[in-house]
Amino acid sequence: MSQWLKFDIAFSSNFIHINYYMDICINHFFEDYYKTLKTPNDGGGDGNDTSPMNGESELACIVQDQEMEEDEARSEATFRYTVENLSKMKETQLSPPCYVRNLPWKIMIMPRSSQTQDRGPQKSLGFFLQCNGESESSWSCYAVADLRLLSCKEGQEPFNRKIQHLFYSKENDWGFSHFMTWQDVLDPEKGFIKDDSITLEVHVMADAPHGVSWDSKKHTGFVGLKNQGATCYMNSLLQTLYFTNQLRKAVYKMPTESDDSSKSVALALQRVFHELQFSDKPVGTKKLTKSFGWETLDSFMQHDVQEFLRVLLDKLESKMKGTCVEGTVPKLFEGKMVSFIKCKNIDYKSTRVETFYDIQLNIKGKKNIYESFNDYVSTESLDGDNKYDAGENGLQEAEKGVVFSSFPPVLHLHLMRFQYDPVTDCSVKFNDRFEFYEKISLGKYLQTKEATSADYTLHAVLVHSGDNHGGHYVVFINPAGDGKWCKFDDDVVSRCTKQEAIEHNYGGQDEDMSIAVKHCTNAYMLVYIRDSELENVLQEVKEEDIPQEVRNVLQRELSQELSDLERDKDATDSIKDSHTETTTLRPCTQNSRNPNLYIHDF
Repeated sequence: MSQWLKFDIAFSSNFIHINYYMDICINHFFEDYYKTLKTPNDGGGDGNDTSPMNGESELACIVQDQEMEEDEARSEATFRYTVENLSKMKETQLSPPCYVRNLPWKIMIMPRSSQTQDRGPQKSLGFFLQCNGESESSWSCYAVADLRLLSCKEGQEPFNRKIQHLFYSKENDWGFSHFMTWQDVLDPEKGFIKDDSITLEVHVMADAPHGVSWDSKKHTGFVGLKNQGATCYMNSLLQTLYFTNQLRKAVYKMPTESDDSSKSVALALQRVFHELQFSDKPVGTKKLTKSFGWETLDSFMQHDVQEFLRVLLDKLESKMKGTCVEGTVPKLFEGKMVSFIKCKNIDYKSTRVETFYDIQLNIKGKKNIYESFNDYVSTESLDGDNKYDAGENGLQEAEKGVVFSSFPPVLHLHLMRFQYDPVTDCSVKFNDRFEFYEKISLGKYLQTKEATSADYTLHAVLVHSGDNHGGHYVVFINPAGDGKWCKFDDDVVSRCTKQEAIEHNYGGQDEDMSIAVKHCTNAYMLVYIRDSELENVLQEVKEEDIPQEVRNVLQRELSQELSDLERDKDATDSIKDSHTETTTLRPCTQNSRNPNLYIHDF
């Protein structure tokens, strides 16, 4: 068998990874060839077998969430692989697969040797995590994992090292060529070997894969929105509004029979919501962005998510006026606060009641959501050259501040990740760690106690990965408010853990976390629902809740789209027919090594 191998060795601070470029005369899976690749001093046998040795190893798969135990589409799992007769191991070994995100993940171990300048030849245990997409198309899956060598001594922590990697066909394994020296592994005093056996463990947490079969509707009951470019945060926000069920029901009831389909935001939103509810495939948003007049990246970059949300809600509120759902938007999202200025030395106070649909929280230098609220309601002293003009009372020392008089059923909190930096004269993103919680209580920030407690449950976490120049947007949503989270990554929807949705989006870097999270990935907007309103806000939306006239409008829209597609197809076929020429073929009479070669006869 002829094989040409070229090694491209990339070094990192923790490990060596080898990219293999192959021109191979026969067709085999990548893993079938891995067994033949050894460093010159590997000393690891003839490389004829990568499968586990029969009767000498076993796999145990451990899933913390019992509901996900039998779900091969689960987002994470912990699995163990026990190897016996370790001292005699010569070949690479692969564990049986443990399925996460419908992909087979395997522990791969091998004895590795290297030449060191100070110690000469050194043998180590190579420990990798392997994933095979087994797809003819291009596939990829981002994952983070903790690779552990378990201790045999009671109370002793495992030896572990962490990885994060985008797995794909040419880089389908990731780990450490020298996880631990062979001498330390075999030393009973170290506590990792017993009866010539070791147990390896991997905790892997993976995103939904791209480029392989993934049925979002089947795995979650929901569908995503197509990534149609230049829409930034829009898909995340639309999913958030869609799962505000009381709003969705009101959107369906807006009259749109006489609307211009190319200009009506209300009709376009009805269409998107209807398809999200009843389609089995990802939903397009081009007509919605066209109706908005925001069809370029600049349009979205010039407005932040807060501005986009306000414009959209204003349009919906206007459209609902004079209908049976008038007032739905303020009923759901409107809160009130009182701005005040109180003089310190005289009995004088100025107040003004203001409404809000969202709250901007300063996160810089703040540890958590409560510190940000404390900062929001803190008072500012007006003294010295900044005294307050109290009219006929003259300039007075005073305190300026705000206090909340009511919080809405649905509370939108914008975390000020992006702020103007006067030093660089541009917007910068703050990736600092900022904690928020599944449950919060805001009663102490109210001017007077309300009839129902101001306790809230986290419903959505909007996340940005990148910097102020761009990046990627996803949203984590708790659809039923019961703590069962899903991740909406444009057209891909997947189940995820509460930890993925909340703690992994705090930002910053925490070495104590079980999984390393990218520094630039963090939450920029939170949606909370008041506990006393959960059942009402998240009420079920049935097909019969959609007025017949709206269904008729959407059906006409669909019929028109199908008609346009058929017309375009007919036009294309007509062009093809008009350019078709009939020709005949005859055998080539010139000398040729191929007797079956034919040429056109015009």
